[in-house]
Amino acid sequence: MEAGASTGTRTTRFMMEGVGARVIRGPEWKWGKQDGGEGHVGTVRNFESPEEVVVVWDNGTAANYRCSGAFDLRILDSAPTGVKHDGTMCDTCRQQPIFGIRWKCAECGNYDLCSICYHGDKHHLRHRFYRIATPGSERVLLEPRRKSKKIAIRGIFPGARVVRGVDWQWEDQDGGNGRRGKVNEVQDWSAASPRSAAYVIWDNGAKNLYRVGFEGMVNLKVVNDAKGQTVYRDHLPLLGEQGPGRTGPHGLQIGDQVNVDLELEIVQSLQHGHGGWTDGMFECLGTTGTVVGIDEDHDIVVSYPSGNRWTFNPAVLTKVQIPVPVTSSSSDNQTFAVGDLVQICNDLEKIKLLQRGHGEWAEAMAPTMGKIGRVLQIYHDGDLKVEVCSTSWTYNPQAVTKVASSDGSVPGNSSGERLSALLKKLFETHVSGDVNEELVKTAANGDATKCEECLKRPEADVNGVFAGHTALQAASQNGHLEVIKILLRYKTDVEIEDKDGDRAVHHAAFGDEPGVMALLAGAGADLNARNKRRQTALHIAVNKGHAGVVHTLLELGCHPSLQVSNSHIFTLIFFSILHINV
Repeated sequence: MEAGASTGTRTTRFMMEGVGARVIRGPEWKWGKQDGGEGHVGTVRNFESPEEVVVVWDNGTAANYRCSGAFDLRILDSAPTGVKHDGTMCDTCRQQPIFGIRWKCAECGNYDLCSICYHGDKHHLRHRFYRIATPGSERVLLEPRRKSKKIAIRGIFPGARVVRGVDWQWEDQDGGNGRRGKVNEVQDWSAASPRSAAYVIWDNGAKNLYRVGFEGMVNLKVVNDAKGQTVYRDHLPLLGEQGPGRTGPHGLQIGDQVNVDLELEIVQSLQHGHGGWTDGMFECLGTTGTVVGIDEDHDIVVSYPSGNRWTFNPAVLTKVQIPVPVTSSSSDNQTFAVGDLVQICNDLEKIKLLQRGHGEWAEAMAPTMGKIGRVLQIYHDGDLKVEVCSTSWTYNPQAVTKVASSDGSVPGNSSGERLSALLKKLFETHVSGDVNEELVKTAANGDATKCEECLKRPEADVNGVFAGHTALQAASQNGHLEVIKILLRYKTDVEIEDKDGDRAVHHAAFGDEPGVMALLAGAGADLNARNKRRQTALHIAVNKGHAGVVHTLLELGCHPSLQVSNSHIFTLIFFSILHINV
C-alpha cells in the first residue's frame, strides 16, 4: 500500500510539472506533419493519463500523443512549467536559479548551464554534460556536443506572425478575429514561469503580453512561423521518461568523492523520500565523502572520515574533481586560488593564440584586455573562470598575470602594499586620453573632482560608454554618491542598459548600495526594470542576500510581487532578510 501511494504521488507530480512544457516531436513520432514538421514547437496542454498527453502545436493543431511505452515527444523547455533548481546558477548568463532543464558539466567541478546557454554552445564543446530534468531526478550522462547534431526550432518566436489562438480571452484587442500581429519577444508571464509568454504588436498598433505555455494555456496561433535557436535534439529528454518506474543513470560510481554544496534547506527538502535528514548529517556540509554504495532506489551511500555512512538523493551531491596545480607563466610560478586578482593579457595576437583550446577567443572579450579581474573558479584542466568588466570568461592561465592574492596581499612586495593602492596604480597606468574612458574610470574610482573636470570638456559625453559601461553604472556599483550627484546634475540618463540589460539600479543592487538606490529613485529611475535575464534589482538583491538594498527597494515602493501569482517572492525576500540578520 505504501509503495503504491508513493508511485501515485510521483505520477501526479510528474503530470503537474509537465503542463506548459514546450515540446518537439520525439524518436517514435509517426504522425506526419501534424506538428508542422521536424523542429516545430508545441505546448503541453494537459495529461489525459500518465500514458497520454494533449499538445497544442504553435500552428494551432491539437492532438493526443504517447508519453509512456512509446515516446512521441521531446521536452524542448520545461521552464514555463515552473521547474527550477534551487541553489544553482548558470555559470555563463548567471540565471539564478536555473529554470527548466539543468545541464551540469561532468568534467568540471560545479559548472552549470541553463538550456539557452547549453544549446548556445557555451563552455567547452568537448566536455560531456549531465542532463538533470528536475530537482531530485537522476543525472543522464550525454555525449559531447561537438559530436552531436543540431536542428533549428520553429514556431512562436520573435518575428513570427500570429493570430488569436485556442485560449484567447482579450475580446477584440487584436483588431478582430483573424487580424494579425508580430511577435516582438518571448518573455515571462510571471517570475515563476519563465519563457511562457510572447509580447505581440498587432497590426492595429495594440501591444500586449500573451500566454504561450503558462499553465498550459495558448493564446496565440502562428500563421508565419519564425526560427528560434538551434538545439541538440538528441540531448533533449523524452516527455514521460522520468515518470514512474523510469530513471536514468546518476553518473556516480563507487569510489567517487562527493560534496554536498547546496543550501541546508534545499538539501533537507530533496532528502524527503531518499533517506531523510537527521542532525548527525551536519558533518556532511563542507566535508568530502566517498561513495561506498548505490542502493536499489539509486540513492547514494556516502562514507565520511568520522566513520559514519549516510544515504543521499544523488541530486544533492557534486562529484569532486581531483585538483590540478595551476602555475602562472610568470617567473615566480605562483599558484592561483579562487579570489585572486589577475590582469588580463593586453596583447591581442598573443591572447588569441593562448585561448585556443582554453575557452577560445571571442570579440566580446576585447574590452577585458589589460583589465583587472577576480578568479571565480579553477577548472580541472587548469583554466580559470574570471569575472572582469562585469562579465565572466574562461582564460588560459598563461593569458593572465596574478597581481594580488585573495587576502589582498601583493606577490613579491615585502612592504605590504595593499590591494586598493595597487588597483589605483594599475588603473592610472591605462589612461588612453579618450575623455569618455577617463570619465568612466574616474567615476569607478570615486574621484568626484576629476569626474567634473572631464564633464566640463566639450567632447565629453555624460552617457559615454567605456568597457561596456557608463560612468553612472560604474559609480552606482561602487557606491560613489558624490560622483552620482555630479552625473545627475549633468543630466545623465539613468535608464541606459549595458550589454546584459543591466541599468544603474541593477548595478547598485549588485554592489549592495542602498544609498545609491535611493538617489537613483529620486532621479526617476525605474526600480522595476528587468535586465536580459528577466531580473529586477529586487531579484538581484534577494539572490545576493543584500538585505539593506531589499529594505530600501521595498520602502521606495518597488513592486514585490513581480507578476507572481503566489507568495514565493515574499517568502524568498523575508527568508533572505531573516537569514542575514540572524
